[in-house]
Amino acid sequence: MNNQTNAPPAVDYAPLELQGELIAMQELTIEELLTVGQSQVPETQQELHLQLLEKNQNHQLSESDRLLLRSLRVSADYLMLKKAYSYALLKWKGYSIPDFQQLVD
Repeated sequence: MNNQTNAPPAVDYAPLELQGELIAMQELTIEELLTVGQSQVPETQQELHLQLLEKNQNHQLSESDRLLLRSLRVSADYLMLKKAYSYALLKWKGYSIPDFQQLVD
């Protein structure tokens, strides 16, 4: 691994409410960043999200369902941003990033 000689990846592209968490991730260890990078939306949350998407497609969403669907989407989006940022930080810290095929195997 190489020594870090430049600034960490910028967070100003991220939603304001997530920027503090991304900045805090700069202090995580390699192992902690790998854990973030490999994290997934819990299966029960995925199933609920899919059920609500199906209801939406069939125009059967109540207002509370709409709010829940939006919340689940935002939560999944934020997780994807954190995962991407964890890999950017790993690369910044000199860690060899696995290629796509290694990630899906």
